Amino acid sequence: MSVSIHATEKALFKVFSNDFAFSIPAYQRPYAWTKDQAGELLNDLLSFLGDDSEAIADTNSYFLGSIVLIKGEDDPKADVVDGQQRLTTLTILLAVLRSLLSEKNASKMTKYIYQEGDKIEGTSDCYRLKLRERDEDFFRQYIQCETGLDNVLKLDASQLTDSQRNIQENASYFYGELRKLSEQERERFSHYLMTRCFLVLVSTPDIDSAYRIFSILNARGLDLSLSDFLKSEIIGGILSSEQEKYTRIWENEEENLGRETFQELFAHIRMIERKAKLSETALNEFRKYILPKRDPQKFINEIIKPYSDALEIIKTANYYTDNNAKKNINYLFKWLNKIDNIDWIPAAILYFSKNRHTPDKLKSFLIDLERLAAGLMILRADINERIRRYAKLLTAIEKDVNLYSFDSPLQLTPDEINRIIITIDGDLYPIKRIRQYVLLRLDSALSEAEGTYDYPVITVEHVLPQNPSQGSTWLKWFPNDEERLQYVHRIGNLVLLSRKKNAEAQNYDFDKKKKKYFVSNTNIVPFVLTTQVLQQSEWTSAVIEQRQKDCLESLRKIWRL
Repeated sequence: MSVSIHATEKALFKVFSNDFAFSIPAYQRPYAWTKDQAGELLNDLLSFLGDDSEAIADTNSYFLGSIVLIKGEDDPKADVVDGQQRLTTLTILLAVLRSLLSEKNASKMTKYIYQEGDKIEGTSDCYRLKLRERDEDFFRQYIQCETGLDNVLKLDASQLTDSQRNIQENASYFYGELRKLSEQERERFSHYLMTRCFLVLVSTPDIDSAYRIFSILNARGLDLSLSDFLKSEIIGGILSSEQEKYTRIWENEEENLGRETFQELFAHIRMIERKAKLSETALNEFRKYILPKRDPQKFINEIIKPYSDALEIIKTANYYTDNNAKKNINYLFKWLNKIDNIDWIPAAILYFSKNRHTPDKLKSFLIDLERLAAGLMILRADINERIRRYAKLLTAIEKDVNLYSFDSPLQLTPDEINRIIITIDGDLYPIKRIRQYVLLRLDSALSEAEGTYDYPVITVEHVLPQNPSQGSTWLKWFPNDEERLQYVHRIGNLVLLSRKKNAEAQNYDFDKKKKKYFVSNTNIVPFVLTTQVLQQSEWTSAVIEQRQKDCLESLRKIWRL
């Protein structure tokens, strides 16, 4: 069935007019623009406007991007699918201008914020923009109301929600910047803003076509996500008397995780439920296979809430229990979070949700999950291989089968173990995606899990350099190029440093390198692997071979290889 879609470019005086009554749907996230985005917008506008000597001409026009609306052809009511951030910020800007302009000009600015009803035309009083229910009263009282701006600037920010704080900060920023202009400059800016700044309004009568449109438009605002559309459908399927309760649960979980991680949560939910690679749009897969609208309260109570709580603990490595397993569990979460993909997370969420109150079971599972995830990373398993493996593991967790049997998808196969050993016993340094993880994991084991690795920079360095200088001690110890190349890139010849590489220092002779390159400014080496090197008086093939053997044995113990 064809859908009517309209796209028109309009100056702001036509956008904030009786042609539109904008409303932010309940599924939208809170207002999220900070002073960074608001400042960029204002600076752009003032830059395009130019100075007082320049006449405002067509060449000075400024394009504010596109917004997507659900709107009928003859009805001004418009649900904002994409564009909330810009419309809200522009309304704040209009309110600030109104407060700074002369009384005569201020009254003219009010009509862009507030529509006065007309009995002859049959229209009623209304504000041009209606925010979500949770923000609506605050925005109306402190921004849209003519006397509200002075009061919002005096509010205690610590008592405000994130969205209210953003509104306050952006209003304060605009106020401070526009106060620097003269009355004449503010009048000129107001004229430019309303007549030479344009939005493209894309309107469609239903949410499905709106979702497709917003997905392909490169708008300036912060894009909506799958979770925003699901929120609309799921919350909309709950009795109105219960909607506020479940909206608060949803938004509290989003705030606890942060928007980006909350979006990630839905990809993990989809994987837990579908156990397969995405084959169509995520929205369609949720509608067709996961069916959250069938029992929306249950979906929120039994999936959104516990899975969100699990993901927060997994990401922050902040599991709490009364027994000694807490330290080990959080230790394993920290290592899992260093894996170069997130495909292991759905299995962690599902198992954690089922067993969060049995820490010993959690510990055993996470030991083997980190072993599996690290193994697949070392083997450079591609995304399809990882998804197939973790899908089998999700099924095994759901069916409550023995995850520690020989043929369990949680366990590495003999072939995988053999290939992992070959990889870590070979030239590790050229494999950039895994070398640091392997060395840090090894270093942590050697320090008996006492090492900390939260350094801004960690680099992997050679002891025996790749290209030793002529006449150096290195060439006396390794006169044969073939022999040198046999050792240079292997674990036994690698160390970790908590600073950037120094190309010149890499080729120092061994004694000088130990003193000037492998020691930090405070003379405290943060890595056991590096401390071991400092204890050596020479660095020969025999030393590297023994170190290689010891390191490999330690890694085999860590991962039961």
